[in-house]
Amino acid sequence: MAKRDYYEVLGVEKGASADEIKKAYRKLAIQFHPDKTEGNKAAEEKFKEATEAYEILSDPQKKGRYDQYGFAGVDPSAGGGQAAYRDFEDLFGGGAFGDIFGSFFGGGGGGRRESTPRGSDLRYDLELEFADAAFGKKVELSYTHSVGCSTCSGSGAEAGSKRKVCTTCQGQGQVRRSSGFFSIAQTCPTCNGDGHTIEKPCKACRGTGTERKKNQYVVQIPAGIENGKRIRIEGQGDAGPNGGVAGDLYVYMHIKDHEYFERNGNDLYCLVPISFTQAALGSEINVATLDGKKIRLKVPAGTQTNKLFRIKEAGVPFLHTPQKKGDLFIKVHVEVPQNVNAKAKELMGQLAKLLGEEDTPHPVKLSSIE
Repeated sequence: MAKRDYYEVLGVEKGASADEIKKAYRKLAIQFHPDKTEGNKAAEEKFKEATEAYEILSDPQKKGRYDQYGFAGVDPSAGGGQAAYRDFEDLFGGGAFGDIFGSFFGGGGGGRRESTPRGSDLRYDLELEFADAAFGKKVELSYTHSVGCSTCSGSGAEAGSKRKVCTTCQGQGQVRRSSGFFSIAQTCPTCNGDGHTIEKPCKACRGTGTERKKNQYVVQIPAGIENGKRIRIEGQGDAGPNGGVAGDLYVYMHIKDHEYFERNGNDLYCLVPISFTQAALGSEINVATLDGKKIRLKVPAGTQTNKLFRIKEAGVPFLHTPQKKGDLFIKVHVEVPQNVNAKAKELMGQLAKLLGEEDTPHPVKLSSIE
């Protein structure tokens, strides 16, 4: 399949600003991220495609070369040397994948890159009350993850045992396979890229250097967070094997519906019933807000059902800017009395005559009704 234009991939114009490019990529990354689309190969490819496009267009130098020369300007083979390879490595983060292309185009090929094996990232799905998401709350998370083995202190080796250079890769962490013109680097199958093996693996952890333990962690949920958003907690995922760096914990928000309020961005909406006389004569009513406080709302005489009132800055705080809030919109619903006694009927009949109400009203356009 032919490669798509990077601007087309992100859905932005060629003259788009850095912020527009970043916003477009963020939208696609959220939509097609492997965490959300696990097992969906098509989504995974779109995520990779969007990431590649963003890596080029977010770098002013690469973007300039791409704008002037197209794909040839950012193709590692175009430079024929180490500089072109470095651009490609920056895009794909090195590792075995970077090694393969480094071998193809003359880059890399030296010694093994020193890298610490990293632990896996974890996902935690948190169910939040509507108000807690709006105003923020400290929540204690309880989950199980891998930590450094207490028996071998994370080394993966028994006491007195030593780590030795892997005989398969000679400490390089990777083996190379030649195929005609190409030389392809792959992770060593014996040491899994570590470059070393253990003489006597720890019996408690079987040489992994990790063990499973229950963890409790208190996280501050920021005010204004929305449903589906996630919080990254660095270093609270699984510990890396043999003393490697721990992965991260991603906490995904699942916000419950509220009995009375609905949210649209940072604005809140609610429906408040008022009586026929309150609507006709006007009144002042107390309306409870999401935080439990009460505000005094003035209902003018002649208010119609579905009339919308706006209370400024009585909505949800903006994320990371809690001093700024959205608005509260109150829609009133005029309730017509159902149980009317004889005296009330007589008075309402007199009122109808005084108001000149017709027995056969003329139809009006729906658009004229507020």
